Amino acid sequence: MLNKSEVKYIQSLSQKKFRDEEGVYLVEGPKIVGEALVAPQLGIRKVYALKEWLELNAELCKNIDCEIVADFELEKISQLKTPNQVLAIVALPGVEHFTFEKDQPGLVLDGIQDPGNLGTIIRIADWFGVSQVICSKDCADAYNPKVVQSTMGSIFRVKLLYTDLENWMDGYKDVAFYGAALDGDPLKNIAAISNGLVVIGNESKGIRPEVMNRVTQKITIEKRGAAESLNAAVATGIILSHLR
Repeated sequence: MLNKSEVKYIQSLSQKKFRDEEGVYLVEGPKIVGEALVAPQLGIRKVYALKEWLELNAELCKNIDCEIVADFELEKISQLKTPNQVLAIVALPGVEHFTFEKDQPGLVLDGIQDPGNLGTIIRIADWFGVSQVICSKDCADAYNPKVVQSTMGSIFRVKLLYTDLENWMDGYKDVAFYGAALDGDPLKNIAAISNGLVVIGNESKGIRPEVMNRVTQKITIEKRGAAESLNAAVATGIILSHLR
């Protein structure tokens, strides 16, 4: 039986302040927790699960601190509308885990503030073999439960760095930055890339001028209809589909 203080502690991890203080975040559901259990070098602090889930996954959990919980207890600690069998507390990766690889492709995200968009972008990056994502400090927190859920496990395979984009980009002037813009070169005219970074801007404002000034080449997805813009995650998918 979970005590009140443990329930309160787990519930507090829905807030960034407490995640940062404790150095952990929440992962929920059989699929994502299952991926977490087999992800290399991922620090799983504790798993809370229904008895039947733990019995089915006994081998994966044999070296993990696990606790059986009842349905009503899982409901109390879950961040999901419909709790799903298992919840895990996982260690946040430190900045030391991020090493930028110039010979590999990456994404730069400028002000992506919608958790669903950020999670989907991380998942898209994983699909196209892009394993490094650099985020401006005002992007949504990648370890927000909504973001984690929408990555569907890709959060364990994509390295993330939150930083001051202008200063960071200034340190890599020998790297190509492709900025998604409405007035860029048509995507169809851009060759596939094996390295370089695609810069995606805020959902409504696009890439900030200070960041755009550091872009090597503006690129655009040509439109045929009357829509004003594309969703940031959709645009990321289209661009990576072409460039990768």
